Amino acid sequence: MTFNPNEIALLVIALLIGLLLGLIMSGRGKYKRYWRDEQLAHAQAVKDRDARLTAAQERIAELERQSVPPRSATLGTAGSAHERDDFSRIRGITPQDEIALNQAGYHRYDQIAAISSEQEAALETRLGLRSGVISREEWREQARLLDARQDHEHARLYDQRATPV
Repeated sequence: MTFNPNEIALLVIALLIGLLLGLIMSGRGKYKRYWRDEQLAHAQAVKDRDARLTAAQERIAELERQSVPPRSATLGTAGSAHERDDFSRIRGITPQDEIALNQAGYHRYDQIAAISSEQEAALETRLGLRSGVISREEWREQARLLDARQDHEHARLYDQRATPV
């Protein structure tokens, strides 16, 4: 029995159609389920990423609101929630100390005036100062005067003395 080329071509086509039908029927939706599960996992990953991005953008906006540069002596009144007072006006506070104070969360004179002795010791450690420097330099008293806008009294009491550190 010999097959001519037309019969061979028809036989190959029938075998291919049978193979395709067999593959479609044997999966019983398994591959469709895999595809659907992958789509759901991808959608969840996109939601998670978007939530993280939103949280990060909110945190950036919050930090930008808090990072107002120190105000100069010519600016208006203090007391707004995001203004920083110029701690360099307090005798004994260097620009590096002012940066470290801001990083520690101290931004206004009233915060310096209200520190406790425990906070004072922690600040001295953080700033690398010897124990008792803050009380010797009278940072709290200076901050109270500056917070009360008693600049002349502050200048009279503290600008005349030498800085003993």
